[in-house]
Amino acid sequence: MAQTGQLYLEAAIFSHGLVYNFGPTFRAEKSKTRRHLSEFRMVEAEEAYYNNDDNIALQERFVQYIIGRCLEDCREDLKVLERDTAKLEQVVNAPFARTTYDDALNILQGMGNPIQMGDDIGKDEETSISHHFGKPVFAMNYAKKIKAFYMKEDSQNPERVKCADLIASEGYGEIIGGSQREDDYDKLLERMQQFNIPMEPYRWHVDLRKYGSVPHSGFGLGIERTVSWIAGISHVREAILFPRMLYRIYP
Repeated sequence: MAQTGQLYLEAAIFSHGLVYNFGPTFRAEKSKTRRHLSEFRMVEAEEAYYNNDDNIALQERFVQYIIGRCLEDCREDLKVLERDTAKLEQVVNAPFARTTYDDALNILQGMGNPIQMGDDIGKDEETSISHHFGKPVFAMNYAKKIKAFYMKEDSQNPERVKCADLIASEGYGEIIGGSQREDDYDKLLERMQQFNIPMEPYRWHVDLRKYGSVPHSGFGLGIERTVSWIAGISHVREAILFPRMLYRIYP
């Protein structure tokens, strides 16, 4: 549902190992929520020889570093915004929580949420999970059928993929989506067929597996959502100069 630089970054890891880009991302979803924009900025990273656990550990360090620098350099600005910095300090000084997709469903069902196995975790569910843990939490190993074709199948449970969404604390929802990438040529082709994805536009991407690959992972961090969380802003449109939304593309 989005146009990003991810697939191109995957090609670059074979020369450079660890790569990233910072640029615009465009969404096709008709979303009208306080967390969504039609165009936003994302930091994307791809890492050669990183498994899903390595990927999650990198994301945790990255987010803690960002918040640590904001507390160092922008404390007066946060004070003007009336942001409770004590909550941010807790994020920097403590490890994030981790839960599996299956356990998250059990937690939500225990709260009376009608979510069922195979359903995606939406914004309301993310808010509930966020308040349940009281700190950032990685929701891991989602059902394969609701995740992207390029995510690596879990060999211990083929109905799950090796992925994680980082859900920010205080009800701010998902700020990072990441996964280990499928490096098996045949499995990637199988997944593309399941999703009815045409081969020709992706042939160069598939060839990266056909002619030799390595285990690798990556993620994307949404800048505006992260800024909203750090600054305590109620709507993501306040975190970008020109918010492009469902009915707003000018200027």
